[in-house]
Amino acid sequence: MRRLTRPDPAARSRGGQRFLLVGLALASAYSMFPVYWLIIAATKDRVGLYQSNGLWFSGWHLWDNLQQVFTYDDGIFLRWTANSFLYAGVGSLGGTLIALATGYGLARFDFPGRGAVFAAVVGSFLIPIALLTLPLYLLFSAIGMVDTPWAMLIPCLINPFSVYLAKVYTEATIPFELLEAARIDGAGELRIFFSIVLRMMTTGGATVFLLAFVNTWNAFFLPLTVLRGEENWTLNLGLYNWTGKRLESGIDVTSLVLTGALLSIVPMAIMMVAMRRYWRTGVTLGALK
Repeated sequence: MRRLTRPDPAARSRGGQRFLLVGLALASAYSMFPVYWLIIAATKDRVGLYQSNGLWFSGWHLWDNLQQVFTYDDGIFLRWTANSFLYAGVGSLGGTLIALATGYGLARFDFPGRGAVFAAVVGSFLIPIALLTLPLYLLFSAIGMVDTPWAMLIPCLINPFSVYLAKVYTEATIPFELLEAARIDGAGELRIFFSIVLRMMTTGGATVFLLAFVNTWNAFFLPLTVLRGEENWTLNLGLYNWTGKRLESGIDVTSLVLTGALLSIVPMAIMMVAMRRYWRTGVTLGALK
């Protein structure tokens, strides 16, 4: 008779690692496939787009498509790009500062109604943004802010989920003893926040800013509701408008939409690479703890 042996733990661990790597590879391929298809489609002309294999190149017309995107309709694409940077950049930066200040206040100050305020913050970010769009439109319409940049910037400044993240990060990184020592040395609350707290929350602030930037950059329903004139549109709203046109003045608008969509993801990719060191710092901090 053959004797049964105990399974080798090392072999089981290697098998689990291989299974995990295969799963991650499949998930990565699934996530990157739309980007791959978009890159392929942006390099084709009208004939290649409709008559060639959609998963492989058919000529190289990317530069022609880029030129048409930047010159079509008097270069309105560049205006939409500038608007998107304005809404996502300025709005997310201001929203991050407000979220860090609010999260720090909720985490390190004791005041009446603190629990109720935090409960309201948690409950508010559970409400879908689509349900708030109509009330925002009615409010901005009443005060005359519809079809102005303020109709996009003001909602970007208030993000309950960013406040929640800031509170959690403050509790993990800002000790009470440090704040008390600063107060004993005579530092005021504003100086403590701007000189000590913000510097210690660089990684958390970068995370909050990046999430807010991506969320605002990809926003669609809110700008569709509060922005009317195309000079104030975002990239997503402008490209959506182009999708309603098939062929105009001899230009294949479908190719413009695909090329514009490819260009619209470049800023987010650059943002991720530029802020990579902050993510790395956060991972290292977690490992040290």
